[in-house]
Amino acid sequence: MTQKDITFVADFLTEHFNEAPELYNRKGKYFNVERVGQYLKDEDDDLVSPPNTEGNQWFNFLKDSTHLKESPLLFPYYPEKSLHFVKRQMEGIIDQCLQKPADVIGKSVHQAVCMSLYKISQSEDSTPQLFKLPFLWNDKTSNLHYVLFTMLENSISKVHILRRHTDTSRSVSNGIVAVEFGNFLNNSINESSDSRCYSCLDAHFYDDETVTVVLKESVQQEGKERVLAQLPLS
Repeated sequence: MTQKDITFVADFLTEHFNEAPELYNRKGKYFNVERVGQYLKDEDDDLVSPPNTEGNQWFNFLKDSTHLKESPLLFPYYPEKSLHFVKRQMEGIIDQCLQKPADVIGKSVHQAVCMSLYKISQSEDSTPQLFKLPFLWNDKTSNLHYVLFTMLENSISKVHILRRHTDTSRSVSNGIVAVEFGNFLNNSINESSDSRCYSCLDAHFYDDETVTVVLKESVQQEGKERVLAQLPLS
């Protein structure tokens, strides 16, 4: 350590750990704690060295304002408490504010339809991940809600499109369809059906009428071809 470091530490101890006779009646509080660290203690005790708010423009403004002084919209200030205490108080108030909307929204949600996508053996220890790439899209013009997803294993070359009306009392034709890519990019009908088979890496709606998909060649070889395709919903 340099002499400058030693002087710095000595000055710190002198400033913050002087004896404080007024604190002798407090258990374990015989010295002033470091003034920043006291705000970070996770306890409900009052601060040993509370801040001096004299001359604070915000407090003076509130004190002189008859309308804001008792306003319920202002979060109360606790000058004697640590930030952990204030954080817990604020979290409690926020939870209280959100509880009523959560109850109302929760009671308004109900199951509109149930579709069985796949079945697995009950004896399996761990359920395999068969559902992939769920992407949501809302067509506000037609009041339709779409879900894009793929199923792994046997249907790797298909992308599924689920369509529901936003008005749950109404139904739409072809509620769910599957688009199979397979070998549709073959240059000629003479090519082998297995030579250019594609699977879906990702799928998103581009707009209300178009779906963008990223395809890859399923053949196990180096330099697999990637294709970016735009598919019209029609």
